Amino acid sequence: MTGTAAAPAGPVRALVLAKAPVAGRVKTRLGADVGLERAAELAAAALLDTVEACTTAYGAEHCHLALAGDLADAVAGPELLAATRAWQLHPQRGGGFDERLAAAHADVATSGPGPVVQVGMDTPQLTPALLAVVVAGLDRHDAVLGPAEDGGWWVLALRDPTDAAVLAGVEMSTERTHDDTLAALRARGLDVGTAPVQRDVDTVADADLVAAACPTTRFSRAWLGVGA
Repeated sequence: MTGTAAAPAGPVRALVLAKAPVAGRVKTRLGADVGLERAAELAAAALLDTVEACTTAYGAEHCHLALAGDLADAVAGPELLAATRAWQLHPQRGGGFDERLAAAHADVATSGPGPVVQVGMDTPQLTPALLAVVVAGLDRHDAVLGPAEDGGWWVLALRDPTDAAVLAGVEMSTERTHDDTLAALRARGLDVGTAPVQRDVDTVADADLVAAACPTTRFSRAWLGVGA
């Protein structure tokens, strides 16, 4: 593919990969400092913020959730189930996270043509305006990859979600994940644009900075104890 190709006909779809916010299964690095129960509460708040941003940007009917676990067992389960009621749910499948990413994109591809914007649950500062910047990049590029502060990436937008097959085999959660992903996409022949750098919430320092940057989010209120 080349950057001059037209985007496939069809609506933009959001794809969120997430774990059900269950204590001891999410945000364990942060949980080592704040407690596993509170870490799960923060994860639930971040996921709700992400779901809201994607729903506002694209409409619930164009949003997909690739989930590990069961929201019925999660912190804020009823609220999460209500927020994603009109979303399309796909259980995560595959071994490593690289395989689960590729499989999730493949699942969305079966819903029809159109670009896909994929994010996780670690960027509660996500806004519809930021998502619009990412999608605008697809007017000029086959893919848009957004670097994260820690060397990973926070968003991958693809004109054709089947191109995500190249993610299988890319080592995730390393300081080279962004660069290795970029190399894999380019090796497939894709022209790749860049989205603004964002910070994933993995540590107390991350949470402090993100909460200060997005004070009206559920995550910020949960972190700062507002309304607790």
